[in-house]
Amino acid sequence: MKGKSTTPSIEAFTALGAQAQEHAQAFGHAVGDIWRSFSGLSLPPSTLAQLQGDYLKQAASLWNQTVESAAHEGEGARPAAVPDRRFSAKDWAANPAAAYTAQMYLLNARTLMQMADALQGDEKTKARVRFAVQQWVDAMSPSNFLALNPEAQRKALETQGQSIAAGVQHLVHDLQQGHVSQTDESVFEVGRNVATTEGTVVYENEFFQLIEYKPLTAKVHQRPILFVPPCINKYYILDLQPENSLIRYTVQQGHRVFVVSWRNPDESMAGKTWDDYIEQGAIQAIRVVQDISGQDTIDTLGFCVGGTILATALGVLAARGEQPAASVTLLTTFVDFSDTGVLDLFVDEASVQVREMTLGADAPNGPALLKGQELATTFSFLRPNDLVWNYVVGNYLKGESPPPFDLLYWNSDSTNLPGPMYCWYLRHTYLQDELKLPGKLTVCGEKLDLGRIEAPVFIYASREDHIVPWKGAYASTRVFTGPKRFVLGASGHIAGVINPPAAKKRSHWTNDKLPAAADDWLAGATEHPGSWWDGWAGWLKRHAGPMVAAPKAPGNRRHKAIEPAPGRYVKVKA
Repeated sequence: MKGKSTTPSIEAFTALGAQAQEHAQAFGHAVGDIWRSFSGLSLPPSTLAQLQGDYLKQAASLWNQTVESAAHEGEGARPAAVPDRRFSAKDWAANPAAAYTAQMYLLNARTLMQMADALQGDEKTKARVRFAVQQWVDAMSPSNFLALNPEAQRKALETQGQSIAAGVQHLVHDLQQGHVSQTDESVFEVGRNVATTEGTVVYENEFFQLIEYKPLTAKVHQRPILFVPPCINKYYILDLQPENSLIRYTVQQGHRVFVVSWRNPDESMAGKTWDDYIEQGAIQAIRVVQDISGQDTIDTLGFCVGGTILATALGVLAARGEQPAASVTLLTTFVDFSDTGVLDLFVDEASVQVREMTLGADAPNGPALLKGQELATTFSFLRPNDLVWNYVVGNYLKGESPPPFDLLYWNSDSTNLPGPMYCWYLRHTYLQDELKLPGKLTVCGEKLDLGRIEAPVFIYASREDHIVPWKGAYASTRVFTGPKRFVLGASGHIAGVINPPAAKKRSHWTNDKLPAAADDWLAGATEHPGSWWDGWAGWLKRHAGPMVAAPKAPGNRRHKAIEPAPGRYVKVKA
């Protein structure tokens, strides 16, 4: 150790080192006790001993590195960056104590996750433990605490406390609005700078408004297309901005486009059921589009839960001897719920029964709404560092206002769900996986068999989707019996879908063969640069009929214009 000026700091570190060794040993023993406390799970003693030994060695190594760094402080040596973006600011590396705290946190996190991975027991319980540990680990990051975050501390000093005052104001604002701000929501307004494609509401009931979009071409395909978006989100994810709007893109391809804009339920709809959403929602929308267009068959598209609703509606109509769909497009949709990924962790018989007793039709206080913010919070904590703690640090510790971002504005615009509808969906799909079983479910008075849907089906999935894992979406190819095409896109649940060709981003995979196993399909697939939209447009064109003169006005005599798009329903807040 060189230089007398370093001696006091080394002495301080040495004193702290003894405590660090004690804490490291205590941590190693404590986490072993934690895992042994889980009923039905065990951690082999040899594995625990190995993990504890590795942990102590790595903790000692980190300590020695920290002391060595402190000893050479001021000699021009450049401090090493901590290998995690949460600690990427220069403040972490420049402060030996902060760097040590970050490194020890990462070591603790790795060890905890290794222990979770090493547990022996049933797979679902193991997965739940791993998820819970990951949540705890992410929440405990030193970057989340002002007292441990040197970047936030420096900003507080530079602004003479103004960043802290701003952070408190942001916290109070978010407490009042009920969720962490992910973007500057004041910048956006539905109908002004999001959801701006020109159209007209031509029908409404208590479940939805139907929007018909103004043609952008002199001629349109004879068959219109109906979009059924998810009812757990607002439809305008498909129409954020003109340059990334799937709705506008489809209109530009010469299609007459209709879109369901679901109502954001209030207490008057608390008792509505899955059957109501199928009969008075999707089926009614199909009938209105048929009536306005004068076409017996129409093209259809469903996104996420909207795809599940659409497939169910077409299955009900098939049971009634009707085949209204000339084609079906399903985007990141489950109809086979055998592989639901991380969402499976939230669903078991006990949790579903709790929902039924508190929200369902037979709840002691009557049916109730599932509040939109609860769903939004659940989805955010599937990616907590990106969608929660990142904003806690920026908004509150640093006092920064999040930048405007249309997608995150949409993400925060949550919707409620009627309790009975949600409980039916939860039990019969996620828990019991019955939608794919011919004749197992009765919906709208009909025995459901999705295999009776005759229309060709285009199935799209996103490779990194954590809400609808792509292999779960691929399983739909075993349910439908008509012609099928499966396409896999890069990225996640939203970014993979909203990927306009002009952006020239990401890639997608195609394979005309549909083997039973998803991995076999991917092994034989061809990767293509850019968006999947153009390929889908070519497929859709083959099912849309000949070109005819575009209608001069929206609706018809029975279904007249009500108001301009985007309509009233989409503007209602949860």
